[in-house]
Amino acid sequence: MSIGHTLLALLEAGPRHGYDLKRAFDERFGHDRPLHYGQVYSTMSRLLKNGLVEVDGVEPGGGPERKRYAITASGITDVSRWLAQPEKPEPYLQSTLYTKVVLALLTGRGAAELLDRQRAEHLRLMRILTDRKRQGDLADQLICDHALCHLEADLRWLELTSARLDRLARTIGAPAQPGRRSVPSQEAPSV
Repeated sequence: MSIGHTLLALLEAGPRHGYDLKRAFDERFGHDRPLHYGQVYSTMSRLLKNGLVEVDGVEPGGGPERKRYAITASGITDVSRWLAQPEKPEPYLQSTLYTKVVLALLTGRGAAELLDRQRAEHLRLMRILTDRKRQGDLADQLICDHALCHLEADLRWLELTSARLDRLARTIGAPAQPGRRSVPSQEAPSV
């Protein structure tokens, strides 16, 4: 997620202080990872330097002065361009997991057990998200649906990989593992 573009778009509703931007961001997008104040102010400083926001007012306070930021015409154009640009699909979200499977095979460790533990972790997270979805508003439901769809795809990959472990081990030249689940050589369904 582009924090800069998100903060810019939030400014389209009207000028805001950094604190208000953080609160609006966290309320809409930061449930699992709220912004740090330092992120907000460093991002606003960069946007100000790039001419995408301007200081709309300064209020004295007990501490540092509070700046109120407003989006500029260039900022609106930048947000429009960003919103119109499709996101690059991320086909290798689980590349770390693939790497772990191959390394487990190459080092004689239990790749099947690794996949079983990962499957259990995915299912645990899916239960949490399903519960959150039931209790959430529409925005939360959509966020959870997105995550659940990705986790379901990951689970399918875990199943396909489990069915192909012996073949993968032979392909990469991994040492034989005693006690490894033996799966018939028939190919798992193609995707």
